[in-house]
Amino acid sequence: MKSNRPTLSWNRRQVPQPLHAALEALHGDYPLVETDGPGSLELASHPAPSALHVYPRQGGGFRVEYGERASALRGVGHALAGQEARENACFESFGVMLDCSRNAVMTVPYLKRWLRQLALLGYNRLMLYTEDTYRLPGEPYFGYMRGGYSAGEIREIDAYAALFGIEVIACIQTLGHLHQILKWPRFQEVGDTPGVLLVDEEKTYGLIEKMIRFWQENLRSRRIHIGMDEAHDMGRGRFLDRNGWQPPFEIFTRHLRRVSALCGEHGLRPMIWSDMFFRMGNPGMDYYDPATRIPDFVREQIPPTVDLVYWDYTSTEAAFYEEWLRRHRTLGGEPVMASGLWTWNRFWYDHATTRAAVEPCLRACRSQGLREFIFTLWGDGGSYCEFDSAFAGLAWGADLAHGGTGERDAVAPMVRGVCGSDYDGLLQGTRLRVEPGEGLATVEPSTILWDDPLLAIGAQSHPAKVWPRVREEIARLKEELRETPGHPGSVDWAYLRDLLEVLHSKLQFQHAFPEAYETGDRNALQRLAEEVLPRIQRQLVTLEQSYRRQWLRRNKALGMEVIQLRFGAMQVRCAEASRRIGEYLAGTIPRIEELDAREHQPDGHPIKYFYWLATGSCVL
Repeated sequence: MKSNRPTLSWNRRQVPQPLHAALEALHGDYPLVETDGPGSLELASHPAPSALHVYPRQGGGFRVEYGERASALRGVGHALAGQEARENACFESFGVMLDCSRNAVMTVPYLKRWLRQLALLGYNRLMLYTEDTYRLPGEPYFGYMRGGYSAGEIREIDAYAALFGIEVIACIQTLGHLHQILKWPRFQEVGDTPGVLLVDEEKTYGLIEKMIRFWQENLRSRRIHIGMDEAHDMGRGRFLDRNGWQPPFEIFTRHLRRVSALCGEHGLRPMIWSDMFFRMGNPGMDYYDPATRIPDFVREQIPPTVDLVYWDYTSTEAAFYEEWLRRHRTLGGEPVMASGLWTWNRFWYDHATTRAAVEPCLRACRSQGLREFIFTLWGDGGSYCEFDSAFAGLAWGADLAHGGTGERDAVAPMVRGVCGSDYDGLLQGTRLRVEPGEGLATVEPSTILWDDPLLAIGAQSHPAKVWPRVREEIARLKEELRETPGHPGSVDWAYLRDLLEVLHSKLQFQHAFPEAYETGDRNALQRLAEEVLPRIQRQLVTLEQSYRRQWLRRNKALGMEVIQLRFGAMQVRCAEASRRIGEYLAGTIPRIEELDAREHQPDGHPIKYFYWLATGSCVL
């Protein structure tokens, strides 16, 4: 990712020794070269730990004065962007969590590339969310066929991150979200329900200790995130059969104490997602219901060594975050805040949704003096997002977290200098999600792409009046991207363009098919069968190739098959739709049964997930 910016030279006498290795590691991607003479990049410590000052030197180059190593490297990022800066870091620990469990497991070389860019943006923590995507000794079916990290790979990642002062923390699961291991017969004895471990079973804790030991042996950090979120049906499966009904709070806190003790035995301090406490505190099991009440005995049962992580990706009022930070503090200790950069169930980073939640969240955290903050980048839905597009959000969020306002003039040069990409171009992809207005629900591109051409379950889940607006916006974005082919960077722009081609054609078919059928326009039906549907099939082949290319550029191969299966299904169903129309026109069948069965009254719940869009029948 060579930059077009002038080369910055550095001399070891002008740079503190702890930064030498980091600058050496950055050399391959950036115009940073070591020199024996006077350098154009000078770094010096500043007495204020959170401070960062970057200003031009006489004769060219930059001087960077910094408090902590993360600020020093962010200062180098500013220098690469050609920017002056005067900042103060708002958080002692500022990090990201990468989802490695929704099929996409980044290769070690590609993750190193992310670490370089994260360091130059000012991040000093990386969490790897690995439900079972790590190779547990003695457990061949733990993460079987999932591309999990070996112990050697984890040590390599950790050592490389340490060059930049980035702390790598394991983010695992020790209660719920373990469907992928519990489906194997090997783990039936430790399963309560299909995704939740069996509390109070000794074999459960034997397995959890193996998990904890793996990370304790392979990471420098003495922190570990043990998950325990969204275990909705805990105690309602085999546990119930064994023990009868028990209050969920009691089951949960008993398990937490046991796992926390295992962490302590291995010298680790655990943190957990906090949502279960608040969900169990209201009858509807809702997230963050103001009526939630947590009994005093629960507070007393939370081990003092456990840190609570408050995750919230949707709230849009700073006062709401402040209230829930206060409630977390009443449970003991100082919470960690986890906001989200929206990459899940997305083909491209979604800045509009991110911004609505992150800005008030950061304001609240800054006003409350919070010390630890992370951005999560989830991969729900199969990790089909072009994750490099999220660097638009990572750079923007880093600006806010260092006291900035997130304005384009501050963020765009960092995206260009650090990530080699065009900020405005990256933000174009946000428009894939069409906001129809008038209080109508957003139309997701997944609703269009995965919608079965005959059944049209997704199309029927929205009011008919939204679709002309959606067709217009997708057509406009398609043309705009076609006219701007020069976007730079490692982002796979062809993936976005190929996606828009399919969306545009499917929207045309979605509009024309029922109209031609209802009016008996045989010529139009024939064109759909012989021209439009075959074109969509060809476009799906091209899109699958783009998907494969951007996947293998950054991830291990295992997991790629999930979305490829969907592409294959769409191609077959387009062929079937063409056959059905042909049979109808030939008089072989009196009607197209699938089209006649459509429900034209949406129930107010737009559908965007493949497994609901593909069929109304049983999915085997």
